Amino acid sequence: MDANDTSTEPAAEGGFPWIISVDDHTVEPPNVWQDRLPAKHRENGPRIVRAPLAEMTFVGGRFAPRMGAPGSEGVIADWWVYEDLHRPLTRLDTAVGYPREEVRLEAITYQQMRPGSFSIPERLDDMDLNHVQSALCFPTFPRFCGQTFTEAKDRELGLLCVRAYNDWMVDEWCGPAARGRMIPLAIVPLWDAGLAAAEVRRNAARGVRAVCFSEIPPHLGLPSIHTDDWDPFLRACEETGTVIAMHIGSSSRMPSTSADAPPAVGSTITFANCCFSMVDWLMSGKFDRFPGLKIMYAEGQIGWIPYILARADVVWEENAAWGGVADKVLTRPSEIFAEHIYGCFFDDPHGVRNLDAIGAANVLYETDYPHSDSTWPKSREVAESQMGHLAPDVVEQLVRGNAIQLLDLTPDGLWKGSAHV
Repeated sequence: MDANDTSTEPAAEGGFPWIISVDDHTVEPPNVWQDRLPAKHRENGPRIVRAPLAEMTFVGGRFAPRMGAPGSEGVIADWWVYEDLHRPLTRLDTAVGYPREEVRLEAITYQQMRPGSFSIPERLDDMDLNHVQSALCFPTFPRFCGQTFTEAKDRELGLLCVRAYNDWMVDEWCGPAARGRMIPLAIVPLWDAGLAAAEVRRNAARGVRAVCFSEIPPHLGLPSIHTDDWDPFLRACEETGTVIAMHIGSSSRMPSTSADAPPAVGSTITFANCCFSMVDWLMSGKFDRFPGLKIMYAEGQIGWIPYILARADVVWEENAAWGGVADKVLTRPSEIFAEHIYGCFFDDPHGVRNLDAIGAANVLYETDYPHSDSTWPKSREVAESQMGHLAPDVVEQLVRGNAIQLLDLTPDGLWKGSAHV
């Protein structure tokens, strides 16, 4: 796809359809909040400071960086500073273009990033290189469901930061320069379900059809999905056709086994939180109460889904007397999944081989640009190698058709709210 061409017809016969990735990432430019917050809040609002790194660890699923004092020794990095939070940009935020053996946990500056991480013109070029037509992007500094602002002290400032991010997402990241190829994904003030519902409606009115949410809210000190606390938010999502998107790590706790487990342990079992979360939702009764609700799991892969569905059905049928769901889960879990839940993958040959047990209508494709796990710039080749046994219409469904339907895109795969469309 030429950078100046928004034609979205699938490749010619014998080729491969243009990909719609439902899990990429944006690294927010330095000015996102400073340009949008009221003057009185800018000093405490998110801003970039260049400073040395004193120490940084990632053990037991916990990321712990420490900023060095001005003038002290240490690698110089760009840091997001917000209230008492200091968070450096890291190579794991933007690893594409680097050999795998050179991708380490290290602090970096914007100048050390691939520009497509934070700049739309270069992002579109990188999408062209990767046979990607359109992309839905999760946040970086706000974290995967905006929990940075949920954990902050100043709720007034936090709400302004949420709204500022969403305004930037719609007006700039997905603005006219993106030509409909970027699909907006909103965040909400998770600390108040009423405010969250209002933010869903505010963004839905301008064409946003997806919102971030935590895979396991209690890990953030929030109510579980088994309570009624989230009902205003869920109702807003259902009534506006807004998909609830949950990314691995959106509970601020990556799966691990012990406090001293190396990152490789968590990286191997990243799907676990998605697995736990999906069982929560299947056994919550929410889909019987909100029959139009749709949820999706980003970066969790799909190979684990057939067993969980089979086991959930057995529990629902045989353990109803003591399982606590007989009066609220009125539909078989596997049927709930088929109607309401979507799994996403970028590299899962086992899951693709078991597609019949999952359902082709419930699977979406992703590239994870610009993260260390990303298949960029070979996402097409990976897809072809893993989907080669599938019929062309099924491949089309996985790599773009399901996304077009779920995210209410144009038939050509573009975001309808873009000024370009």
